[in-house]
Amino acid sequence: MKNTTLCITLLLAPLVALCAPETSAPKKVLPLPGEVFSVAGHTAFLIPAKAEGAGKPWVWYAPTLGSYPGAAEKWMFEKFQAAGLAIAGIDAGESYGSPAGRKLFTALYNELLARGYARQPVLLGRSRGGLQLLSWAEENPDKVAGFAGIYPVSNLTSYPGIAKAAGAFELKPDDLQARLAGHNPIDRLATLAQAGVPLFAIHGDSDKLVPLALNSGLLKERYAALGGTMQLIVPAGQGHTMWNGFFQCEELVNFVKARAIAPPTLPTPSKP
Repeated sequence: MKNTTLCITLLLAPLVALCAPETSAPKKVLPLPGEVFSVAGHTAFLIPAKAEGAGKPWVWYAPTLGSYPGAAEKWMFEKFQAAGLAIAGIDAGESYGSPAGRKLFTALYNELLARGYARQPVLLGRSRGGLQLLSWAEENPDKVAGFAGIYPVSNLTSYPGIAKAAGAFELKPDDLQARLAGHNPIDRLATLAQAGVPLFAIHGDSDKLVPLALNSGLLKERYAALGGTMQLIVPAGQGHTMWNGFFQCEELVNFVKARAIAPPTLPTPSKP
């Protein structure tokens, strides 16, 4: 009997551990001093401004994964801090802008609002962070002051590709392909254009991983056709790299500061 009980205990132990709530505090190394906390069971962060600006403006960074944000973001984060902007983000995993990831983003947004932060942050997407932030923004255009990207992905078919992205959407590849217009940022821009949300991107013309023509180039073309405005900087000869010019871009910083500090008057936001 004792051996039977021991066997049952050993078999159930992994399930108990899996179902038990997370008790350890979330951990993350940030490029600047800030708070690491949990939102909806996921690691989130907040780097406060040096002195909070009126209305507590903030910048929403993605992706928050592993070492992101890292040392590369330090320069521009310091610029944001000095201008009175906080920086925040949540680890949604490799969600690629899926409904599950968008739900986590809404949870972070609500958390920042509960802390008194502005209802219209500027979104800052690095690489696949573009998929995450644009997907959320397109469903919440009244909650966005602007979007800025560093070689941002805006096209699921380009990166990571339908086959790889399908799992995050809890769909088979063929099903995701059939429903692509309802999930792919490049196909859902009308709400942002109608709300007058400005876009910005810096994207190299030699990017092989996230090709310019299929992402920021196409994004600008389609956004302009919808009446939206987008500034696109294309550094010649640059790819998907850690080149300082991507992360120390004065134009990007100026765009973010201008939009976050004095966002347009948009309609009262709908309930999240």
